[in-house]
Amino acid sequence: MKVVRVLLVGAKGRMGQAIAAAAEAADAVIVAGLDQGDDLAKEIGACDTVVDFSHPSATDEICRICLGAGKPLVTGTTGHSTEERALLEKATKSLPVVFSPNFSVGVNALFWLTRKAAEMLGKDFDLEIVETHHRLKKDAPSGTAKKLAEMLCEVRNLDYAKNVAHGREGLIGERSAVEIGVHSIRGGDVVGDHTVMFAGRGERLELTHKASSRETFAVGALRAARWIVGHPPGLYTMEDVLGLTAAK
Repeated sequence: MKVVRVLLVGAKGRMGQAIAAAAEAADAVIVAGLDQGDDLAKEIGACDTVVDFSHPSATDEICRICLGAGKPLVTGTTGHSTEERALLEKATKSLPVVFSPNFSVGVNALFWLTRKAAEMLGKDFDLEIVETHHRLKKDAPSGTAKKLAEMLCEVRNLDYAKNVAHGREGLIGERSAVEIGVHSIRGGDVVGDHTVMFAGRGERLELTHKASSRETFAVGALRAARWIVGHPPGLYTMEDVLGLTAAK
């Protein structure tokens, strides 16, 4: 297997360090590890692809430099504003990009199973999502929980902004049939737990994924870095990398 040359952005972060540690075993070499203030344009010529786990505010610059150099991008950065997400999606018209809030093989199986369960169970089941992460995580809900909610909205023909409830407080009345609850828990050193609950009359189905190490995310990101090289422009997900989209 050909070794892929990776330019890593966000190298000092928790995910950046995990990717660097996993690179050799994943047939990848980190040609440079960059962080805030480093010159991406200066280093980009030496890589096959850029892997970004930095900050959403850097999205515009990273996309612009990747476009100029003709280098594909793999990004797992979450917490984008609507405007930042729009910039990323605009870049995919000319640039191959793998964007995923979670590169774990197991979580992407969860995405697939969640969609199938929602389609199978129909509208008689109430939908709730609970995610737990370490106390240092800055954004909520997690990108993974948000994607799960977006998928459920798509299946149910709901609007994320109108139908997703982020926690509940006070005398709010009965639960609406067109509501999706999302709840964020923060504490300790939890790497990432996600549960999707389908609650019906007399029964409840729960789909849960628990990550115990960031290594699983790092290996998945490096797998995406190998996969994206040579693909045409477009917005891809980890489900594309794993071939799960063909099984929908």
